[in-house]
Amino acid sequence: MLDKEKRESIIKLIRREVVPALGCTEPAAVSLCVAKATELLGAIPDQINLRLSSNILKNAMGVGIPGTGMIGLPIAVALGALIGKSEYGLEVLRDVTPEAVEKGKEYINRKCISIKLHEDAPSNLHIDVEAIYDTDRVRAVISREHTNFIYLEKNRAIIYNEVPQDNQHSTTDTKENDVELDMRTVYDFAMTTPLEEIGFILEARDLNKAAAELALNSDYGHSLGSTVRKHGVKFFGDTPLAHMISYTGAACDARMGGCTAAVMSNSGSGNQGITATMPVVSFAEDIHADEEHLIRALILSHLTSIYIKQSLGRLSALCGCVVASTGASSALVYLMDGDFEQICAAVKNMVANLTGMVCDGAKPSCAMKVSSGVSTALMSAMLAMNDKCVTSSEGIVDENVDRTIRNLTSIGRDAMRATDLYVLDIMTGK
Repeated sequence: MLDKEKRESIIKLIRREVVPALGCTEPAAVSLCVAKATELLGAIPDQINLRLSSNILKNAMGVGIPGTGMIGLPIAVALGALIGKSEYGLEVLRDVTPEAVEKGKEYINRKCISIKLHEDAPSNLHIDVEAIYDTDRVRAVISREHTNFIYLEKNRAIIYNEVPQDNQHSTTDTKENDVELDMRTVYDFAMTTPLEEIGFILEARDLNKAAAELALNSDYGHSLGSTVRKHGVKFFGDTPLAHMISYTGAACDARMGGCTAAVMSNSGSGNQGITATMPVVSFAEDIHADEEHLIRALILSHLTSIYIKQSLGRLSALCGCVVASTGASSALVYLMDGDFEQICAAVKNMVANLTGMVCDGAKPSCAMKVSSGVSTALMSAMLAMNDKCVTSSEGIVDENVDRTIRNLTSIGRDAMRATDLYVLDIMTGK
């Protein structure tokens, strides 16, 4: 068992990274920043000017905003100013009503919202808001993490200023005080930590399963989850794979389609939280796993995802389902009674398969990408349980699982940077 201090550090990390979020986290973060600026201003702004990093723009353009029936940034910005409460964090628009939506539409029609690309943003996740009322001006800046305010200013008086380390551009989000992880540490923590210290992870099951159930009985996004549930028996059969795809796809349908139910996120992404949770929950139900096995499986899945994201960064050109479904695959091996070496094999199998899946923004069709990750997670776990693992002579896989993960994240973080900009150019040019 890890020592108490190490366990407490990891628990603190999980609690920071696995949190509830309402709607897509990128427009939610923009709403949060606007809400904070409006609160500092003390009035509804006459003008709101936003400069956003390319990844924020990409992930906020085509996604539904909960409770509005609308997509994209303008309504997120308007509601952030009109009814947003910064104390709610990523649930900033929790109080949205039909009346607020109508006022938001009127605010948009006033043409007082300006949204521009921040050409030289210091992070892939960067939101710079200027709010103006009469002669008063406020500036609020979020960077690196979805709720991390680094700068607040009113009428040129600095209220808060977090000086960036070395003034360098940041491509990852690892903090100085973050616990250093590797797969062995992740595994040991998940397997040996007393249940009373990690039982809180069941809230991820409760929130994300509730969102899935809503979508299975409604019509959100492309209704992938309910389509598989209602019509997939002919093609998928009544199988654990069909159940995993249905549950996970449905929760993503709800989130991307503007459902007002919060989901449990992972590393700043609701879809990653869903993908790290629902395949594990679904499979555990099918095999009648007890609560201890479910708790340890969910911790293994979520912490593996956090570990990978530490070197990948909050936002990148690599689809987040690659990361989260890798975590899910490791948990599936555990639920199949696999050992550490077989879990490492599943991770390598995932990297060999899904590396390079492009993120082209948050949107309803993310449910299809998530489902691809889920099916690959089960396939990779099955191979690992039969002692089949992609070897170091094949592609980017290394003999060492941690170096394999670093190969994945370096491609997503660095090598695909030009791809990221090209994807945004295509999206904004349509």
